[in-house]
Amino acid sequence: MNSIIAKLSLLAACLMLTGASQVYAQGPQRERTAVAAQIVAEKDKPASAAQIVALDECDPTTFNMALGPGFCHNVALGASTKLLDLFAKAAAGTPDPNWDFEPDTVKIKKGAPLTVVDQGGEPHTFTEVAEFGGGFIAELNGGEEVVPECANGFSNIAVARTRILQGSQLQINGLSQGEHKFQCCIHPWMRATVDVK
Repeated sequence: MNSIIAKLSLLAACLMLTGASQVYAQGPQRERTAVAAQIVAEKDKPASAAQIVALDECDPTTFNMALGPGFCHNVALGASTKLLDLFAKAAAGTPDPNWDFEPDTVKIKKGAPLTVVDQGGEPHTFTEVAEFGGGFIAELNGGEEVVPECANGFSNIAVARTRILQGSQLQINGLSQGEHKFQCCIHPWMRATVDVK
């Protein structure tokens, strides 16, 4: 009888130890899952302020030869897209991906400031549009029609106010709740969506 009780006690102890080790093994996994869920929640949470960076890879030699001295101030390593290549890629409907807004989607709280910084080598605009489309340089539109907000280029005061020169920034305040679309009116494939919560 004592032998049976001893065996049952030993079996119970083994089962408790096995259960405890399973809980211990699952503990870190549960913690990792909780941390991952928190990271996702933080990512989806609107920010109190946000920054978007305008980037490009203009080759100073070809851009400045055609557009004037000092037009392209690119100091980035590997900034080697030649002016004619930029136009050829855009015309073919495969615009240069190195001309970009990063990130291209942000979520901010209503009333939060949005800062757009030009870290590229040439000017850009960050113009709000109702729908994405072409800019004011037809040869860079890849067949898309010019959107009304970009029409008439820099002679349009609304476009001129959204120009960002190399090394400068544009501050945007007071965006209403909802989705806002922005694009460069020069390089219209540069696009960003700002979701205001």
